[in-house]
Amino acid sequence: MNPARSAYWLKQAECRIEDFVKLVDRMTKPSDVPLAADIRANVPVYDCTAVRGWIASPDKRQAVMAEWGEVMLNGAGLLVLSGAFSGDDELATVDAASAVFKTIIAEQIASHSARGDHFAKPGANDRIWNALEKLCVREPETFAAYYANPIVALVSEAWLGPAYQITSQVNVVNPGGAAQSPHRDYHLGFQVPEVAARYPAQVHRLSPVLTLQGAVAHSDMPLNTGPTLYLPYSQLYEPGYLAWPLPEFAAYFEKHHVQLPLKKGDAVFFNPALFHAAGHNRTSDVYRMANLLQVSSAYGRAMEAVDRTRMSLALYPVLAAARASGALSQAACANVIAACAEGYAFPTNLDRDPPIGGLAPPSQQDLMTRALREAWPSADFESAVRAQATRRC
Repeated sequence: MNPARSAYWLKQAECRIEDFVKLVDRMTKPSDVPLAADIRANVPVYDCTAVRGWIASPDKRQAVMAEWGEVMLNGAGLLVLSGAFSGDDELATVDAASAVFKTIIAEQIASHSARGDHFAKPGANDRIWNALEKLCVREPETFAAYYANPIVALVSEAWLGPAYQITSQVNVVNPGGAAQSPHRDYHLGFQVPEVAARYPAQVHRLSPVLTLQGAVAHSDMPLNTGPTLYLPYSQLYEPGYLAWPLPEFAAYFEKHHVQLPLKKGDAVFFNPALFHAAGHNRTSDVYRMANLLQVSSAYGRAMEAVDRTRMSLALYPVLAAARASGALSQAACANVIAACAEGYAFPTNLDRDPPIGGLAPPSQQDLMTRALREAWPSADFESAVRAQATRRC
């Protein structure tokens, strides 16, 4: 029996650092991750040039997704995707998105509407909530180029399956910004232990598989800029949502965490139950920017309320033009649609929106895909998507 597994109800008083250490004190072996290009500080690293070549083969595609899923479920709990955004065009897209984010941050500061962080002191960083929608509406062309990325789509599907939903929050750790406290993430990670303890043990096991956490480096991140600290294998400790605030667990994290430098365009994805924390930016002049991706299962609900109808209306003319010109492939458009439109048919009003020809009515993603396939004029798509939104109310 798993030494960390307790009764139906988990209790903070029963969290034992000895049990935790038994689970996390292990090494990642090459045989555990045969598709990885390297293992650094116990973390598998994947060369995305090779991964892009594998995607074309259905068998190889499934193999790499299975390996990534196993790493996040039962392995180290995280993986590095080297060159997730690579080449001049993709890195230019990252820079274009960064320029939008910098403008938004400047506006927030000027309007005194800047927001803090969950696990860091105010002023340690700059945060953009709902960066996904803000980027899409301000610069849909940049959004389309960014979320056409096949690596982001592949790792999201590997952990969550299809019909996932992306949200993103941009985080800039300013020069001198202190490290965050170690923590777990959404859902249960955003509850105080007293509230988390009210959820039975199976919810503690379920919560991590409803969300995927990721970060795309929008700047080079040498160690002195404070890239994220991780504790490999810590997602395996079942009562971890109750344990992470305890001083003995924080002390173990402080002593045994790993930290990996990243280059602009690299990405890290991890199980949200992994103990982690943004690092200390020890520079005097580097503003370390990451686009934090929080991808939600179709069977869960996202942390942010995103106006996906508004986003879809802004994005559709861009995708229609890109498909007509051949600038984006059908697969690339599907990646962008997955990042923008509602992928799940429920909840809806079944009196007005009954399932016809299946078990569920068409989703917003289905509608957008059909409109692009049939080359609907933008006005027709707008009428259809607004009518669909009305039916769902």
